[in-house]
Amino acid sequence: MDALFSPLCIGNAMLRNRIVMPAMHLNYTPTGEVTDRLIAFYTERARGGAGLILIGGCRIDAYSGGEWLIGLDDERFIPGLRRLALAVKAHGACIGAQLYQAGRYAHSALIGRQALAPSAVTSHFTREEPREMTLEEIHGVIEAYATAAARVKAAGLDVVEVIASAGYLISQFLSPVTNLRGDAYGGDLKRRMRFGIEVAEAIRGAVGEGYPVIFRIAGNDFIPGSHTNREAQSFALALEHAGVDAFNVTGGWHETRIPQIPMEVPRGAYVYLARGIKEAVKKPVIACNRITDPRAAQAIIREGLADMVGFARGLIADPELPNKARAGRCEDIVSCIGCNQGCFDRLVSLGSVACMVNPRAGREEEFPSRAGAGKGQTLVVAGGGPAGLSAAISAATAGLRVVLFEESERPGGQLHLAGALQSRDEFNTLVRVLTRQAHLSGVEIRTGTRADAASVGQERPMAVVVATGGCPIMPGIPGAEGQNVVQAWDVLAGRASVGKEVVIIGGGAVGIETGILLAQIGTIDAATLEFLFLHQAEEVETLKRLATCGIKGVTIIEMLPRLGTDIGLSNRWVELQMLRRYHVHTLVSTKASAIVPEGVLVEQDGSERLIACDTVVLAVGTRRDDSLVEKVRPHVPQVVTVGDARRPRKAFEAIHEGFEAGYRVAGEAPKG
Repeated sequence: MDALFSPLCIGNAMLRNRIVMPAMHLNYTPTGEVTDRLIAFYTERARGGAGLILIGGCRIDAYSGGEWLIGLDDERFIPGLRRLALAVKAHGACIGAQLYQAGRYAHSALIGRQALAPSAVTSHFTREEPREMTLEEIHGVIEAYATAAARVKAAGLDVVEVIASAGYLISQFLSPVTNLRGDAYGGDLKRRMRFGIEVAEAIRGAVGEGYPVIFRIAGNDFIPGSHTNREAQSFALALEHAGVDAFNVTGGWHETRIPQIPMEVPRGAYVYLARGIKEAVKKPVIACNRITDPRAAQAIIREGLADMVGFARGLIADPELPNKARAGRCEDIVSCIGCNQGCFDRLVSLGSVACMVNPRAGREEEFPSRAGAGKGQTLVVAGGGPAGLSAAISAATAGLRVVLFEESERPGGQLHLAGALQSRDEFNTLVRVLTRQAHLSGVEIRTGTRADAASVGQERPMAVVVATGGCPIMPGIPGAEGQNVVQAWDVLAGRASVGKEVVIIGGGAVGIETGILLAQIGTIDAATLEFLFLHQAEEVETLKRLATCGIKGVTIIEMLPRLGTDIGLSNRWVELQMLRRYHVHTLVSTKASAIVPEGVLVEQDGSERLIACDTVVLAVGTRRDDSLVEKVRPHVPQVVTVGDARRPRKAFEAIHEGFEAGYRVAGEAPKG
């Protein structure tokens, strides 16, 4: 790890290593003021060994975004920022703030006025039309950037960053799609770059020579008619001449229809964008997006593809990632799996950032370390799915002796079903992470063992956590018990085969993922696709057909008007896109009235018809399995039910409930 942990200068700031935590809005600052919660969160990441921590986005004026963004639009925010800077720097990390102006991405309801933009082009993100900025307003925003940067420096932060990516204001000036101006700030690329260049020059004038200025730029907008890496190189070179000290390279806008951060994106897929910028400039470049493994980061830096690597969600998932990597403990890192359930999906609903794989994220004050609190006491956990593993880990970490009973031959529960699709294999990564953490914390895992009153009683536990999960629902549809019917769980687990024509009843997450899995049967895999492409064995259109046209005909029927209502917003559109790509036929507002040997009778728009098929797959939901509760309750002082055994939901809720149950049971344990 010599390359990753070598120091690097950006301007006059010396970074202890090449690990960067990019800015990500957390929603921990309801009034824009730095809070104790924010300080505790970032202090833990500094203590964990990050080289540079960037906070934000930080609003620079009243048009930037909501009031819950970290404030830089008034002097009153400086004391809180100074307190945060001192806390982070005390642990050896450098800290910077990202200047944020959303432009046409600002919701009018959240800023109390119509958004400003270079041109009055409706935003597909907000569904609103902004107001075109006057020249006076343009100059005013440039001055706001400069003033905000001066406040960052005055607060004692080491670095200032400007977000000029993701479709925010500077991106909007750069792009011919959103900049239709006919004056000096619109037209050809040079004039469209003018706003961003003047922002950089104004900031340099405000902070002086030597103070580090970073620009976060899009290596490719991934917007039809907008910029590719070629234009991004030109912009970066112009910024370098304007005094910018480093470039943080990402890709895509919020309107982009090419996935940027979900688990469907291969790890490190967008490093090539950073490489393109590095080939154009002399200043340091940060590579970002779906880089989760320090060993991959080491290779990126050693091979000269970038100078630093961003671990945004990776450091949310495991604050100790740098320290573990430096100590050669990469296998012990709690890896971000790109699920988005705790971070982006919560932000979309105006919640605060949490993390599925790290229940303490953002709650460091609420759940301080409590090692040894329950020493000498025993906890039994029934069920080795995500809820059970999480409960076992938190209780064992706090000092309890934990025995976990898992009926199957391997822990993981429904996570194995969630990871059945190759594109969602990260759920299998989560199984490995949770199992590893359980072993490291001393949990005794007994697979192939069903928990019952006798086996639980033998351990004489102080408490039992029931995490026995759920079972697939058998609907009351006539014919559902027929020979041509299987459960989606059995298909995902590889326990059931299907015919050539398949109808899936249920268009939630399980039904959609089963549909994609079946539609992929017979398509060529990635390695074959690459081989045929490189050897020009087939035309591109033929390769596309071979990669997306399988041998099964798949139809999904759903009673509700929309598919995937149980999928988070940041992932739902990706999965629906995959259904279209793999030619899965979908019917909404459609009810299965009966299953017959020939197929499924459905009711739609007041009429009934038959959808012929060979196999019917049921994906109509999960029912809880809490039968163990009453069996063990007479024999133990305390029984806690978590996860699907309590109420079927997502893995996020299961892991958080398990963590909290284990933590609290350990805290209630008599001291041994």
